[in-house]
Amino acid sequence: MAKWSFKVATFTPVAVADGANNFTDGGYMAIQGGSSTQRVDISEIYMGGQATSSAPCLMVVSRDGQVGATLTALSTGNSAAALDPATAALAAPVAAFVASTTKPQRSATLGLLNLSFNAFGGIVRWVAPPGGELKSLGNTASLGEISLSHYTGGTPGLMGAHIIYEPM
Repeated sequence: MAKWSFKVATFTPVAVADGANNFTDGGYMAIQGGSSTQRVDISEIYMGGQATSSAPCLMVVSRDGQVGATLTALSTGNSAAALDPATAALAAPVAAFVASTTKPQRSATLGLLNLSFNAFGGIVRWVAPPGGELKSLGNTASLGEISLSHYTGGTPGLMGAHIIYEPM
């Protein structure tokens, strides 16, 4: 398979508690498998701060205990594209999204990474070691969706981000 990039040029994450609240459209990034058997490997997550003053962001990567449903198509400034232009179209493409009718909900017990940083010019780049990629399976709770979102506390600040992933 081929690697893909899900990028959001600019957004302000919305702080949400684990397992307690649904996400707010445009305040998170999520990737969901395209079928009940599709595996997705995440190999890189990057965030770059765009805030105009200090904004300590408590960003977490987690599996979602409630997955998004009736996903909204990505709009201007957001995209999901193959890194290699010769990539064949997938029969069941991965869903990269920032909005949906039924909102995702971060799992209280399946957190994967803490990527806290200051959005006032700070950057975070997490790259998986070989064999250490984050993995999802299917498109249902709790293994079929992984999200990047802001935990409660801190000061959500303007940022841009991308997630590099590979459907398997």
